[in-house]
Amino acid sequence: MSETVKLLIVDDEERIRRLLRMYLEREGYEIMEAENGQQAIDLSIEYDFHAILLDIMMPVKDGLEAMKEIRELKQTPIMLLTAKGEEANRVEGFEGGADDYIVKPFSPREVVLRTKAILRRSASVAPSNTPGVSKDIVVFPHLTIDHDAHRVTADGVEVSLTPKEYELLYFLAKSPDKVFDREQLLKEVWHYDFFGDLRTVDTHVKRLREKLNRVSESAAKMIVTVWGVGYKFEVINE
Repeated sequence: MSETVKLLIVDDEERIRRLLRMYLEREGYEIMEAENGQQAIDLSIEYDFHAILLDIMMPVKDGLEAMKEIRELKQTPIMLLTAKGEEANRVEGFEGGADDYIVKPFSPREVVLRTKAILRRSASVAPSNTPGVSKDIVVFPHLTIDHDAHRVTADGVEVSLTPKEYELLYFLAKSPDKVFDREQLLKEVWHYDFFGDLRTVDTHVKRLREKLNRVSESAAKMIVTVWGVGYKFEVINE
């Protein structure tokens, strides 16, 4: 029998929690609720959730603070729910480790579809700990990706990436020199067939380059913009 999917909905507005709970329970998910960031942290420590839907503007402790503390303990996929739609807020959320970001007011059906996408992605990239299985390691000059351990090193130094930044890098690196447009990346990395802001891809590429560049300029140059099309991974031998 398959494991029941457990989700945590965190929002200080009861009507939003009730609405999302109704839609998500229809999908067969087990739902728990919290009304502030501190409750979210406490419940995340006590339970292993498959995903967390987390509002940003909340009393006691806001969503960004809560996400930071949760990320220090667990890699549970997190989708931010917020009325803030400006790019700076999206960047701050992604930098803090968010897997997705949806702006209020939103369609509950869209939240369901995005939640399913996060769950599919997290299931498909779960690291293998099975003894005897050969390690999945991708090695390039200046850059190594240990997919089993979800670890990235650039010129021998480990690079700390959010789950989505890691998945984007790994997806591009698996197909060197192949150009992907933003729609393809949203579909393949975010699993969005119908929804998704193309700027999400640009924001992640920007953050990924910045983090690689802090350690290795050569590694950062491997993420190449193909103007008017999208992005590709290009091996740098310098």
